[in-house]
Amino acid sequence: MSDTVPAIRMSGITKAFNGIPVLHGAEFELEKGEVHALIGGNGAGKSTLMKILQGVYSADSGTIEVNGKPVQIKTPDDARKNGIAMIFQEFSLVPTLSVAQNIFLAREPRAGGGLLDDREAERRTRALFDQLGVSVDPRTPMANLSTGYWQLTEIAKALSINAQVLIMDEPTSSLTATETESLFALMDRLQSQGISIVYISHRMEEIFNVADRVTVLRDGRVVITERVPDLTMERVIEQIVGQKMEAAFAWKERAVNRGGTPLLEVSGLSSGRRVRDVSFNLYPGEILGLAGLMGSGRTELARALFGIDKISSGTVKVNGAPVRIYSPEDALGAGICLVPEDRRLQGLVLDHTVRDNLLLPLLNRIQQGGMINDQRGNELVESFVKSLRVKTDSIFKQVSLLSGGNQQKVVIAKWLAYEPDILIMDEPTAGIDIGAKTEILDVIRGLADKGKGIIVISSELTELLAVSDRVVVLRDGVSKRELMRQEIQTEEMLHHVVQTA
Repeated sequence: MSDTVPAIRMSGITKAFNGIPVLHGAEFELEKGEVHALIGGNGAGKSTLMKILQGVYSADSGTIEVNGKPVQIKTPDDARKNGIAMIFQEFSLVPTLSVAQNIFLAREPRAGGGLLDDREAERRTRALFDQLGVSVDPRTPMANLSTGYWQLTEIAKALSINAQVLIMDEPTSSLTATETESLFALMDRLQSQGISIVYISHRMEEIFNVADRVTVLRDGRVVITERVPDLTMERVIEQIVGQKMEAAFAWKERAVNRGGTPLLEVSGLSSGRRVRDVSFNLYPGEILGLAGLMGSGRTELARALFGIDKISSGTVKVNGAPVRIYSPEDALGAGICLVPEDRRLQGLVLDHTVRDNLLLPLLNRIQQGGMINDQRGNELVESFVKSLRVKTDSIFKQVSLLSGGNQQKVVIAKWLAYEPDILIMDEPTAGIDIGAKTEILDVIRGLADKGKGIIVISSELTELLAVSDRVVVLRDGVSKRELMRQEIQTEEMLHHVVQTA
């Protein structure tokens, strides 16, 4: 990082979609051999800025320099010619093809007569992985490899075009802890070879572990760019959300009337091997937090209450009346909805639009004479997009193109439109940035204020304490402790209870 001329300099970058500004004169500089973290809240503009550098979008105004020379990047091919490659969060590999075939797809080496030269592709692939310090058989089908090797193959693919700048978008989102450590070691080797890395992530601890500098975007503007040793995690979070960290996750005592009939009564519930004896009540307007170690049965309890897993014993009452839940349809009929743990696999149809995803559970409600009332459907979707502040330039946009936080809002909106009395939210802030987390927590509070009963399952104790009125601690499928939020003085206290319950 001693070169005076940066690898990348972006100056005065502006971008608007359908007249809505997304970037306002953004500035970004990447030194040679640097890992520069680009972070920001939900819809801050970080992905848009990098997609402009990658040639996916064109800037409305501003300039880009590569190694001190002005360049025009209008297409991904322009980016490749300038040594820039982006590794997207969703892999672009073909499972049925080999490692070598994926790396050189559409750029295959040719032998005499124009025939494909598989041996040359395999030789080059071995050389690329040698550069990465990893041993991989180039002939192995991608389907036979773990997610960590998919990530490595994406990096090798980028290096195959002699990329000197790598943009990594949430690179550890689907990696195990061991694979993540291997990726960080690889990034060190790439840095030593002079390769520059833009690292986009919502995981604060990773950023402080791997980055040399941090740039924070908020509402399309750069608010800070500083070296990591000069920053604290608290200050970074404050810059992302625009307020003190304590305020963003502060608990506010709420008035909950527990004198009447509970909205939901669960008694001696058992389901499968993970849920053995769970009892609790949930009252109108209450947020009940479920805490527990991995394997405690939290997710399995949610699945049982939503009718995905079979309830083997115990009773469930809604508004004092017993209900039998054998399927999700039964749960919906009882006014119970579930926002699942994995929104991408369980909560959304990724290649469908925001509109289609939100209306999926409501098709019967927007029919007239056997026909879908499109106008009514569009108005309903627009109202929820507005009320939950989903950042999208159109309700007809493919939901996979939204940020993680906005995708989560679509899942929540989908079930809110169903008008449930009870909403179970399993890890509602998992995999989204700090800014989006605070917005989701505000949504949860707002729903409870309207009289909904909310069950929140979260491994993040800070977030659980920020919204819960009561906390039930599960261990080995049994409800062991119940604490009023006022009793929990610190996060450390709850952590101790979870560990020793």
